[in-house]
Amino acid sequence: MRSFDFAPLHRASIGFDQIADLMDRTLSADTRQPSYPPYNIEKTAADAYRISIAVAGFGEEDLSVEVKENALVVAARKSDEDTDRSYLHRGIATRAFERRFTLADHVRVTGASHENGMLHIDLQREVPEALKPRRIAISSAKETSDVVDAKAVN
Repeated sequence: MRSFDFAPLHRASIGFDQIADLMDRTLSADTRQPSYPPYNIEKTAADAYRISIAVAGFGEEDLSVEVKENALVVAARKSDEDTDRSYLHRGIATRAFERRFTLADHVRVTGASHENGMLHIDLQREVPEALKPRRIAISSAKETSDVVDAKAVN
């Protein structure tokens, strides 16, 4: 396993603590990531995303979608109504899960839908006007009338 030292990043940058902490957590985390349930993340527009999670066997009442401190938390708990059934083969997993996604700044969840065994969560990046690039008009020197003629003093 590789080990990276982020000390130079902390010494030479200000305000990037979240990025450095995220990289440090990601690299130091256990390499075995849970694979249940499977999911897709797709970019649907320039600033829009969709997370699709396969939740076969779960109803809308069993699912929970929450946003907590720049993290999207999707959890499922199956109610115990299947206790009277006897399975010969049980291939559809309905075990409880919790899946976390870290959201960047200015990304918000706009909606969630459940259809055909898939949970779709739509996200939108909304950059505030103050952070958007803006064009600055350049004026010529002739247009500025506030310039005072300077005299050489000897």
